[in-house]
Amino acid sequence: MGIRFRHRLLHAFMGLAMASVTPFAGAADPIVVGSKRFTESYVLGELTRQVLADAGITARHRQGLGNTAVMEQALSNGSIQLYPEYTGTIVRELLKRTDAPAAPSLEQINEWLAPRGLKAAVPLGFNNSYALAMREDDAKRLGIESISDLARTQARLRMGLSHEFLVRADGWPALQRAYALPFAPGSGLDHGLAYQALARKQVDVVDAYTTDAQIARLRLRVLRDDRNFFPRYDAVLLMRASVDERPLAAALAGRINDEAMRAMNGEVEIDGRSFDAVAREFLVRSKAAAMSAPTASAVTAVTAAVGQSFMQRLLAPDLPRLLREHLTLVFASLAIAIAIGVPAGVLAHRQPRLAPGLMAVVGMAQTVPSLALLAFLIAIVGTIGFVPALLALSVYALLPIVRNTHAGLSSLPEGMRHAGLALGMRDGQVLRSIELPLAAPTIFAGIKTAAVLNVGVATVATFIGAGGLGERIVAGLAVNDTAFMLAGAVPAAVLALLTQWVFDALEHWLRRGRAGRSGSGPEP
Repeated sequence: MGIRFRHRLLHAFMGLAMASVTPFAGAADPIVVGSKRFTESYVLGELTRQVLADAGITARHRQGLGNTAVMEQALSNGSIQLYPEYTGTIVRELLKRTDAPAAPSLEQINEWLAPRGLKAAVPLGFNNSYALAMREDDAKRLGIESISDLARTQARLRMGLSHEFLVRADGWPALQRAYALPFAPGSGLDHGLAYQALARKQVDVVDAYTTDAQIARLRLRVLRDDRNFFPRYDAVLLMRASVDERPLAAALAGRINDEAMRAMNGEVEIDGRSFDAVAREFLVRSKAAAMSAPTASAVTAVTAAVGQSFMQRLLAPDLPRLLREHLTLVFASLAIAIAIGVPAGVLAHRQPRLAPGLMAVVGMAQTVPSLALLAFLIAIVGTIGFVPALLALSVYALLPIVRNTHAGLSSLPEGMRHAGLALGMRDGQVLRSIELPLAAPTIFAGIKTAAVLNVGVATVATFIGAGGLGERIVAGLAVNDTAFMLAGAVPAAVLALLTQWVFDALEHWLRRGRAGRSGSGPEP
């Protein structure tokens, strides 16, 4: 197993990665619609995509990209062209206009957005304000009806606040000051999981959106904002100034009231329907109402089965795309890590003084939390999606490859290298023809470890819009749908096992080949 095989192996990895990337590179540029990681944003993003598609405009929905800061950066650098947002968030969080009136007009907001090359358009028709919510029985027992009542209570209540609410300009820090709330916020929770924790009595107070379907389902009391802290959060589409909003305005402007939005959220979260089915049915109903000729058959034609089973979720039509995106990330990052890690391991072996520092650097990179590394790389690269995710996975794959390359070379007898040099071989020839082939099993084990690890870590790439099986996991978290989460987690686990088995089989085949070659000479 010499240098030729290693070259072939590396070319195979690169070829697989490039073949997987090709479909993305060759496609025409569509309008990219983004959404945040909660049910309503998913639904509105899908509504927007379908309206564009119905108007003959190629569109793609990048689901669950992240919080407001990530969405703002994606919009600014052109990774997405529009996404559903709320006027209160735009004014307080994006524009930082703490001096703005409680309900500035859309014209005023657009004046503030114009220098950024953005605009808020297509007011959808409903106000989804922030609120604090409690279990009804606890609120009644403690006599809490408003946030001021909450501030005066002597009860020791546990807060279950979402990550974004904990850091927003219009979130917990300012709310706590405005009402002198005496509670510690605790650790952040995913918005969907917070409701689950409230139902299980693991927390007592959560931040809520007033159109959340879980409020009615869990019989929660929404605390009155008696000091009018929260501004209006009228739903709009925030977009780049170059986007033509007319097709969207014709289909969506003013068409969604609070009740309709709450109903769509409930169809997803409670009835287990898919985002695209709920969006399609709403558009059919809306179009029928506009034409004053509703047809039951049209609505029935787009109605999806309620409470989809795990197998239906697992074998949904998006599975091939998600698998392709996932494998692209895994094997492209593995190829990059091999190209960097093997030479780095050789350098650490040849220059022992550099080895501790080099190992410390790759080891430290392995300890950086994945989301922190992704955020750091987004800031460097200036875009979200495939590129920063690819770089992050390449960094995580380095440690086992560098360490095993160094360990494999260090385990060889020193006299072997000297013998090669004594025979007139150059140092590079000794490395390529003797040392690397003999260390190959150990190096290969490091590559195998990196590949299996990256299959799991690649699910995190969904948080910055890189796709993959993590899309289903994140969407399942957003809507508290266990079947949806498992429909992403199970294929990822199966991919990890298959990757392990493929590498084990390849390693076994290579060992048999080496054994066959070593035993093929004439008998004594």
